[in-house]
Amino acid sequence: MPLLPTDQALLDAARRGDRSATEALLARHQARIYRFGMKMCGNPEDARDVLQETLLAMARTLRDFREESSISTWLYAIARSFCVKKRRKSKFAPDRLGSLETDLPVEANRIVDPARRPDQALADKELHEALERSIASLDPAYREVLLLRDIEGLTSPEVAEVLGVSVEAVKSRLHRARLAVRTAMAPLLNLPGEEDRPAPAGGCPDVLLLYSRHLEGEIDAAVCAEMEKHIAACAGCRAACQTLKQVVALCGANPSEPVPGPVQESVRAALRKVLPSSP
Repeated sequence: MPLLPTDQALLDAARRGDRSATEALLARHQARIYRFGMKMCGNPEDARDVLQETLLAMARTLRDFREESSISTWLYAIARSFCVKKRRKSKFAPDRLGSLETDLPVEANRIVDPARRPDQALADKELHEALERSIASLDPAYREVLLLRDIEGLTSPEVAEVLGVSVEAVKSRLHRARLAVRTAMAPLLNLPGEEDRPAPAGGCPDVLLLYSRHLEGEIDAAVCAEMEKHIAACAGCRAACQTLKQVVALCGANPSEPVPGPVQESVRAALRKVLPSSP
């Protein structure tokens, strides 16, 4: 099986005027950009526009790309700017921003029937749909961090570059977003013991925050060892950490949004107007 050309090889060819290389580079990234647009904007029309505008901007500025960032980071930064513009004027934009502290528990009540056992009643599709709703309930500032870090797989420094904020701000938002989504998803992922877990003020440390910080390499070995010791002895905290681990894993396994055929054709038609013919 022949090896697929790398992004760098396609980029080099595109800069030499190879139209097919440019089209291949754009096609390689379009599914992830479309998924990001769908999750940030919330409707197919805006996601289509974000995808098209992002790829057009990329096509027009390929020769100016200085490679100080990865291509994917550069693309997400472009897409994010269009998402922000769409969100400001979209008819789908909410009248107010959601509250992490108050809205997500209500969302959890909407997505779970307490009379049904999760291990008996929930298929993978239902679980992912619940995850989608939980993520959609986040304030956009927290949602975009969770999407870029846990779904798109960028590093925290890359997310900071896309958003134009500090790495510390990215991590702070990420931890809050993870814990909020876990709160919404916990009834669906409920493990024996978690319901008996006392609040941190009741004697248990805030293991959920510690675990999220552990995933980002923010706690040292000594703190990590203490957390592991506590989790080993506390069934409630152990179950809580397991649900957070499951939520992060579900985010990482989130499939790309398939780009509908009509959207692909619309994007190709727009690109044909701006792409030069190959020599």
